[in-house]
Amino acid sequence: MTLEAPSAPGEAKLLERLLAGEEQAYEELVRTYGGRLLAVARRFLPVEEDARDAVQDAFLSAFRSIHRFEGNAQLSTWLHRIVVNASLMKLRTRRRHPEQSIEELLPGYLEDGHFERPASPWRTDGLDPAEQDELRKLVLKSIHSLPEGHRNVLLLRDIEGLDTEEAAELLQISPGAVKTRLHRARQALREQLEPHLREAPPS
Repeated sequence: MTLEAPSAPGEAKLLERLLAGEEQAYEELVRTYGGRLLAVARRFLPVEEDARDAVQDAFLSAFRSIHRFEGNAQLSTWLHRIVVNASLMKLRTRRRHPEQSIEELLPGYLEDGHFERPASPWRTDGLDPAEQDELRKLVLKSIHSLPEGHRNVLLLRDIEGLDTEEAAELLQISPGAVKTRLHRARQALREQLEPHLREAPPS
């Protein structure tokens, strides 16, 4: 879920002004992308102050390194990567607590390898705007209940749209570990959402 960008010509012109050191261009960059960067940071950092600090760090990093921006990606894509990295850095600098095991969040299995409770169809079609908003909040709340190591993999791959190698680089783990954590995170997330989204049986 990368940032929505202005048109390519408009973005290219903004980049020219940034490279020229135009102060108003920096103000425009913050106005244009600040809200969307904050939305990204909040997905990783539910504490508002932490999310805002990460966005501020991201803009500072972008301002300092704008002359190294090669232009082989959209400016918005580059900013997205910076704020994701700033959010992960913020998480690393927090005081660490023993991480909850994901095992207790995973579905149970029978001896033959099948789920103890087969997944039922989910009721996701035909929701009105209020229900869709509640569903988004429920999904985000459920994601944040996952252990951090699995939560970050899920956010990077399924929400932010990074590929396995990009996620591995940002998290400083192997691509294999990304794939394993993503699989288990998806299972745990589905297990948590199942009671809320299960379709009612026909009367």
